[in-house]
Amino acid sequence: MNLESPKVTVEKSAEYLFNALTDVKSFEKLMPENIAKFEVIDENCFEFGLKGMPEIKLVKKEAIPHSKIVLGAASSKLPFTLTANLVTLESEKTEVQLDFEGEFNPMMAMMIKGPIGKFIETLVNNMNKL
Repeated sequence: MNLESPKVTVEKSAEYLFNALTDVKSFEKLMPENIAKFEVIDENCFEFGLKGMPEIKLVKKEAIPHSKIVLGAASSKLPFTLTANLVTLESEKTEVQLDFEGEFNPMMAMMIKGPIGKFIETLVNNMNKL
């Protein structure tokens, strides 16, 4: 299952956004209002929970300076990645898009597609809070 967020333009440099997103504490600022839990485990890992959803632990898997950050599920029960793609438009203007990729059975995919799509859209729309 692949989901892409809308592309948003943020009035910050790609370097600034990259540095902010490689600091897992920054993800708390991006979370939706219905967050029930946010906890930093270590510099590469955080756990969050939204009301009515199971808690999810994300680990930083890959970071390509100023262009891409990949987070992945720490649990193998729900294997997925969340990738932030950064494209420099101008020195203080960056296009950001989030890609969610996961391997789920068709029933699970049908159930989570809507909530996950809304979730990554909220994350990307909150990028200007960084």
